Amino acid sequence: MNYVEEKLPYKSFIGGWHIDTKMCDDIINYHKSNIELHYQGRQGGTVDKNIKDSTDVSIDLGKQFKYRELFTNYADTLYELIKLYEKKYIDYNWCSPYGIREPFVIQHYKPGGGYKEWHSERTENRNRNLVFMTYLNDVPNAGTEFKYQKVKTECKKGLTLIWPTDPTHTHRGIVNQEKDKYIVTGWFGYFDGEYND
Repeated sequence: MNYVEEKLPYKSFIGGWHIDTKMCDDIINYHKSNIELHYQGRQGGTVDKNIKDSTDVSIDLGKQFKYRELFTNYADTLYELIKLYEKKYIDYNWCSPYGIREPFVIQHYKPGGGYKEWHSERTENRNRNLVFMTYLNDVPNAGTEFKYQKVKTECKKGLTLIWPTDPTHTHRGIVNQEKDKYIVTGWFGYFDGEYND
């Protein structure tokens, strides 16, 4: 499949491509249909709605569940995008092969909700190397702001971003006070041939 690239500053090390929007609808429907899996979004294991206000569902590719095919297809799409990222930023080839080694997360932000504080994806998990994030619906003025790159991306349905996990790419969500926003996000780590959570 040919993925349309989002034009972002080359020196930002933020890559963006547009994926199948039907997949986005299916992922939102999974979130809405599995209320029993909902939990309050956390930052560093702590719930603080002033920092992150979301309703999350974790997806563990290492487990069998009814909708596993949907998320395996999503993961396959991400692996295709990683190839495009490596082609664009050839210095990342030395990190290959990448794998999704931990559960990723579907996040629902109600109006006024969001990941409001500056943060990076470099946590106690040292294995993380690149972040992926897909906007699942169109929401004006609700994208992502990257602090040091001076880049703001738009929340466009199907737009999938990939960027480094480190503090060089500190970012925060842009909060929309009127509309619901859905994303799915997770991390690529160094791949050893098996899924690890």
